[in-house]
Amino acid sequence: MKTLVLGASGQLGQCLKAVAEKRNIDFLDFPDEHEGNILDEEKLKALFEKRRPDYVINCAAYTAVDKAEDEVDLARLVNKQGALNVALLCNEYSAKLIHISTDFIFEGNVVELLKEDDLAEPISIYGLTKLEGEIDIIDNLSEHYILRTSWLYSEFANNFVKTMLKLGADRDELSIIADQIGTPTYAIDLAGAILAIIQSGKTDYGVYHYSNEGAISWFDFAKAIFDISGTKVKVNPIPTSAYPTKARRPKFSVMDKAKIKITFGVEVPYWRDSLVKCINELKK
Repeated sequence: MKTLVLGASGQLGQCLKAVAEKRNIDFLDFPDEHEGNILDEEKLKALFEKRRPDYVINCAAYTAVDKAEDEVDLARLVNKQGALNVALLCNEYSAKLIHISTDFIFEGNVVELLKEDDLAEPISIYGLTKLEGEIDIIDNLSEHYILRTSWLYSEFANNFVKTMLKLGADRDELSIIADQIGTPTYAIDLAGAILAIIQSGKTDYGVYHYSNEGAISWFDFAKAIFDISGTKVKVNPIPTSAYPTKARRPKFSVMDKAKIKITFGVEVPYWRDSLVKCINELKK
C-alpha cells in the first residue's frame, strides 16, 4: 500500500507523519515540496513514475481564506488545477486518491446537519475553488475519496488554537465571533480517519464528511482553549458584523458524519476531548 502524501509539510501532512510514526506504519511516503509540487506536472509525473503509489493523499491546498478574495488566480491554480493534475496522474498510474476538501463549499445559511449530497453553494473564492477541485476530481478519476473537513487545528503549523494561546498570553481581553457555528477538527483525528480508509481496503469511493463531534461557535472554542490551558483572559462574544473580513464565512457548517462512520467503522471523538489532547501535547 505505497502511499504518497502531497503537501507533506503542511498541518495535516505533519499529523499524518506523527500518527504513522506512533503506530509504526511504514507505507507512507512524504516527498518534499520541490519533488511533490502539485503545480509542476513534469516533476509530479516523475514522482509517480518513480514511486508507483497505490494511494495518494492530497493535503496540498491554498487555504488563506481572505487573501483568496484578492489572489483568485493563485487560489484557483492550487485548488482546482493542482487537484486536477493529481487526479489525472492517479488515473494514469492506477492510484486511489484521498483528497482533502472543506465545509466552505456550503453557503451555511440553514441550521441543519450538512450531508455529502447537499447542494454546494460557496460564498467565498476559497470555497468556490475547493469545490471546482472536487468537481475536476469526480469528472476525471473514479477511484477517489473526497474528505470534507472543518476548523482544522493541531500542535503543528499555524491554527486557531495556537493563535488563541499566543494572544491569551499577551492580552487581558479578547473579542471572538459567536454567531458562526461549526465543529473544530483535531488534524491528528483526521489523519487517523484517512489511515482507516486505506487500511480498510474498501472501495466505497465518493465524498465523505469528517470533523469531530459537536457544534460550537468560535467564541465557545476560544473559551474552551483558555479553560483547558488555564489561561486567564476575558473573552467577549461579538457578531460577525463587528469583525468584517474580506471573505464571507458560512453561518452554520456542522457536517453529518454518519456516512464515514458506517462505511469505514471510523470512531469520531467529541471536539472537547480532542482539544484536551492537543493542548496536553502543546504543553510538553
